[in-house]
Amino acid sequence: MGNLSGFVKACSVFISRHFYTHSSSGYVIVPTDVKVELINRLADAGLPVIEATSFVSPKWIPQMADQVEVMCSIKKLPNVSYPVLTPNLQGFKAAINVGAKEVAIFGAASESFSQKNINCSIAESMERFQEVMDAARVAGIPVRGYVSCVVGCPYEGNVSPTKVAEVAKQMHDMGCYEVSLGDTIGVGTPGSIRAMLVAVLHELPAGVLAMHCHNTYGQALANILTALQMGVSVVDSSVAGLGGCPYAKAASGNVATEDVLYMLHGLGIDTGVDLQKVVEAGNFICRVLGRPNDSNVARATSKL
Repeated sequence: MGNLSGFVKACSVFISRHFYTHSSSGYVIVPTDVKVELINRLADAGLPVIEATSFVSPKWIPQMADQVEVMCSIKKLPNVSYPVLTPNLQGFKAAINVGAKEVAIFGAASESFSQKNINCSIAESMERFQEVMDAARVAGIPVRGYVSCVVGCPYEGNVSPTKVAEVAKQMHDMGCYEVSLGDTIGVGTPGSIRAMLVAVLHELPAGVLAMHCHNTYGQALANILTALQMGVSVVDSSVAGLGGCPYAKAASGNVATEDVLYMLHGLGIDTGVDLQKVVEAGNFICRVLGRPNDSNVARATSKL
């Protein structure tokens, strides 16, 4: 199985991204109190990192218009980090004003995806991020970086591992304590994930990397295991397999947290997370959204 870490940090990420559900009448905004309860349930389950919201323009992502209310309403347990997404300096300032203690920036290894997702080139995104990094350094705020489309892009197809390594290194060099590598459209296989990581590991140590997989082709767990075998010990996921990206239409949600935990615990890896409580949190949000739970573990345990 390779040299697997004895402990893996599981990060919950979908709440801060695209927290909405789809009905026959269009996208439905999820009530703030539901978001808050889900975050509190996940914290109570022992997840050490829960992205709480995004400080983006409500004009572009209206489901994040309650960003301030969410941050002010969650319990904020002392052993849990609640980072928020801040694409620019304006978002960073707004986040800090309501007590955010950690932020995240998000870029891409694909020029086309960068333009679609954050309306600028990769080079321009780095300039924006540098402003955030400078302000964060002064404020003593840690910053996590995300690189989207590390294997494939919905507009460009295959993405060069060298380009992924270049963008990841730029983010780390400007001060990101950790860089999460995202298979945004879920096209990765253990082979392509390995090739990508080989390139990135030439530039950065495994200890500053995280793996972020979508499960479009059912490869997410295999891809995560590949990353673990190569020394990565931080994994992003989403409860009930929710999530996705409006600029990657064919992509499914993130890999389900429940399924990742089941695999990790089965490998004898400690996470500090109560799997059953995460299953219950996933069932809760799926009932509210009126949609099926995409976690295989949740579906299997519901039949017992």
